[in-house]
Parts: sequence; C-alpha cells; structure tokens
Amino acid sequence: MVGNDVSTPEATLGDELVRVFKLMGVARQRMPRHHPQVDPMAYPLLHHLHRGPLRVSALADAVHADVSTISRQVSTLVDLGFVTRGPDPDDGRAQVLSATEEGAALLRAIREGRERWLRSLLSDWSEDDVRSFTVHLVRLADDLETSLSDPDRQTP
Repeated sequence: MVGNDVSTPEATLGDELVRVFKLMGVARQRMPRHHPQVDPMAYPLLHHLHRGPLRVSALADAVHADVSTISRQVSTLVDLGFVTRGPDPDDGRAQVLSATEEGAALLRAIREGRERWLRSLLSDWSEDDVRSFTVHLVRLADDLETSLSDPDRQTP
C-alpha cells in the first residue's frame, strides 16, 4: 500500500537517518580539505589524539576501526608532522601516538570550518533548537556506542 503506509516513529526515524547519512556523505565529498594530503577520514584520529596519547590499538577502538586501517592513516599523519610516535611510559616495548602542535592547529582549522558550515546550515534554527538537537544526538550516539559493545543489543 504505497502512499498509505502507517509508519511507526522508529520506521520514520530510520528513513530519515538513511536520508541524512546519504546527504552527509555528499556534503563530506564536497567540503574542501583542510590539508591536501590528509584524508578527511583521518580527522577523527587527530580529535582523539588531541585529548592525549594513545596506542594504535586504543585509537582504533576509539574510532571503531580496524588497527591496520588506523596504522596506515597514522603513518601519513606522522610523515606530515601532525602526529608523533613515542615510547609508552607504562610499557617501554610499546609506542604511543600524540598530536603535535601542527596537528592541533590542523584540528582547530577543521573544527572552525565545521562550525562555520553548521552555523550557515542551521542559520534559521534557534540556539535552543540546536542545543535540544545536540542533546538528542548525544543520546543517540551514546546508545549506539553501548549497543555496539553489547552483543545482546545488536541487531540480527
């Protein structure tokens, strides 16, 4: 019965999430790069390393990615001077990654660009609308993260 479907709130949300993910993918492709040699997929790495040093495995866990993928992205960031490798103070055999000053500057530029884009995109939203949406988005992200770490809550 196309056109007369009775939809649940979850079905409507699912449809809108698919639409938003697709549109965000297009927007990401159209956005200018903040550095010509840094893949935007590596931006979250700088975000996590800016908080403090991490091993590659911990960084991969933080961004929910494969260690080999993160290792390749980190190698590029190290070669470009945005990340350094150093000895792990807790285990001298292991290495930790840290953002450099150049990496922190790139992260600031990324955040400033994203904030300008969002300010323009949401120009007709009130500050209360943005805050309310953010609260719900954080809750969704937290529940999703919990779900991904709990096999009993994962979808079949």
